[in-house]
Amino acid sequence: MFELILLAPVAQVENLSDALDALDALSVSVEDADAHTPAEQALFGEPDMPPPKAGWERSRVVSHFADEGLARHAAVVLAAQDFFGDCELVAIQAVQEQDWVRLTQSQFAPVEITPEFWIVPTWHEPPEQAKQVIRLDPGLAFGTGTHPTTRMCLKWISGAASRAPLERVLDYGCGSGILAIGAAKFGALDIDAVDIDDSAVQSTLANAEANHVELNAGQPDAVNGVYQTVLANILATPLKVLAPLLCARVAPGGALVLAGILARQADELKAAYAPYCQLRVSDEEDGWILMTASL
Repeated sequence: MFELILLAPVAQVENLSDALDALDALSVSVEDADAHTPAEQALFGEPDMPPPKAGWERSRVVSHFADEGLARHAAVVLAAQDFFGDCELVAIQAVQEQDWVRLTQSQFAPVEITPEFWIVPTWHEPPEQAKQVIRLDPGLAFGTGTHPTTRMCLKWISGAASRAPLERVLDYGCGSGILAIGAAKFGALDIDAVDIDDSAVQSTLANAEANHVELNAGQPDAVNGVYQTVLANILATPLKVLAPLLCARVAPGGALVLAGILARQADELKAAYAPYCQLRVSDEEDGWILMTASL
C-alpha cells in the first residue's frame, strides 16, 4: 500500500477529497497541517453546537492507494486540475506494514466504574479487585465505557442495585448495549434495549451474548409497557424532544436516568421535563452531568 500526502488550503479540501475518491483512493483523511506546533487549531465543537470553523487554514490530506502506480497517477491527474494551484505534493511513500488489530487494541485498557466494577476488553485480564465485570470491545456502536456519561450511568446502576432490585429496565438509545448489560449484571431480569440504528441493535445482542446475560434488543417500537428504571444516554436535544415519551414509560415510583448532557444545559432539561417530573443533577464529571428523577 502507498500513501499520497498533500497540503491544501481549506477552500480546496473538499475538491481534493472528491477527486481522490474518484481516483480510487482506498481512504482519505484530513488533518491539521500545523498540528503539534504553536499554529495548531482546535476545531472540535461541543455537542449540539457547530464547530468553530469549517476546516484548518492549512490541511494535510492523506490518501491511500493499493499500489505505487495508482498513487503516482493520482498525483499527476490532480496537478493538472485548476483547483490544485494552491495545493502542494508532499510525498508518495510506501505504508509500513503493521499489526493494525494489536495497534487498535493497545489503545483500550480496562475502565474503572467503581473499585469493584470494571469494563474490560476481551484481550485484557480483569483487575484482581473486580467483582463485577462487563466484557466489551470497541465496535461500530457508541458506548465503551470511556466517556463520562457512560461511566456516570453505570455508577448510578451500581448504586441503585445496592439499595433495591432493579427489576424491569429500559435502555433507550442503547448503542453498544453497555447500560442494559450493566443492569443485567446487577440483577435486572426483564430488560429492553432499543435503538434506531440496526448496527447498534446487533452490537447490543452480540455484547449481551458475550457477557452471558439475557435482554431484548430492537427498534424503539419494541418498547412495551412501563419500567422501574428508564435509562437514556443520548444528547440534550433529543432528550428534550423525548421528554413525554420517556416519562410515560416510567412506572409509578420508578426512576428516570438521563445522560449526554453538558452542565450548561441543565436548566434546559429541567424546563423540558417540568410538566412530567422534577429533574435534578445527580452526578457530574468533566463538564457532563447525570440527571435523574423519581416519578
